[in-house]
Amino acid sequence: MERRKRTRELIELGGLVQKSGLAELMSDDRAALLGALLTLVESLDDDRGADLLLLWRRRGKRAFAIGAG
Repeated sequence: MERRKRTRELIELGGLVQKSGLAELMSDDRAALLGALLTLVESLDDDRGADLLLLWRRRGKRAFAIGAG
C-alpha cells in the first residue's frame, strides 16, 4: 500500500510541473527542469527562504482556486 501512495504522490508532483507550464516552456528538457528545481531549492536555503515559500504557497493557492493551468 505504501508503494501505491508514493507512486500517486510522484504522479501528482509531475502533474504540478505540467500544470505550471514549466515543462512546455522548457520543451520537456529534463536536465533543464531539474536544474531549475535545484535552483529553487538553493533559493529556499538562504535568508529569504521562508518569505519565498510563503509567497509561492499563496500564489499556488490562488492558482488552484481559479483553476489555472
